[in-house]
Amino acid sequence: MKFFGFLILTILIVVFANPFIPYWAVMLALALLAILLNPGNAIAFWGGGLGMGLSWLGLSLYLSIQTGSPLPEKIASIFGVGSGTILIGITGLLGFLFGSFSSLTGSLFRKITKKRPDNLYRGG
Repeated sequence: MKFFGFLILTILIVVFANPFIPYWAVMLALALLAILLNPGNAIAFWGGGLGMGLSWLGLSLYLSIQTGSPLPEKIASIFGVGSGTILIGITGLLGFLFGSFSSLTGSLFRKITKKRPDNLYRGG
């Protein structure tokens, strides 16, 4: 349940904030979300990655189909990838990587800044 909640919140942040702020600010927002919610490392990685990756994939597919523009094909030929479809797939993969590592960074940052009791005997 925690995974799907984090996934939905990630998708909402990416879809509604990405048109107005740059991608790195969305990455900071995902890191802050992981700091606030403390989902755990695996949930942060997969939830943030799938949320941002699927959002970028869906948005790029929607824009490509809606406009019918030859721009993806032209950009794909400039980059040397085979077609615009591969370029859209690469966009989704980059979204997955950006989202997963930014959310994981937020989760790990919360973990290292957590105060631990110092009056416990640990053996030795």
